Amino acid sequence: MAENMIYVLNGPNLNLLGTREPAIYGSDTLDDIAGRLEDRASALGLEVDVRQSNHEGHLVDWLHEAQAEGAKAVLLNAGAYTHTSIALHDAIKAIRTPVIEVHLSNPHTREEFRHLSYVGQAAKGTIAGFGALSYLLALEAAAAL
Repeated sequence: MAENMIYVLNGPNLNLLGTREPAIYGSDTLDDIAGRLEDRASALGLEVDVRQSNHEGHLVDWLHEAQAEGAKAVLLNAGAYTHTSIALHDAIKAIRTPVIEVHLSNPHTREEFRHLSYVGQAAKGTIAGFGALSYLLALEAAAAL
């Protein structure tokens, strides 16, 4: 069992952080964010498993795995799948492991199509709009669960 494990799952295009629209997403790479998460998790007595995929099915499989492995929580930045994926919504609803939705930007201040979140409708909570800090705030929330 991985009771002190937090899965950090990242969806499409998040492998391009640092170079992809830095005015919106910042200049931190996913590796930069992972390093900060690892440091903070260690201080909290937790571990993080940071993963990224451009494929929806991988994210679904990893959500199932998080429950099977007994993870404490999942931090999920589903990227654009946030607004389109009923499969992710259903996977979150199907597991007992709490899922915290994470976004670097605030989707509600962006294009209208980003205002709908299938992930958020199923998640325990959402942290958005604080850049890379959103991940650290979500980790703190996960630790408190």
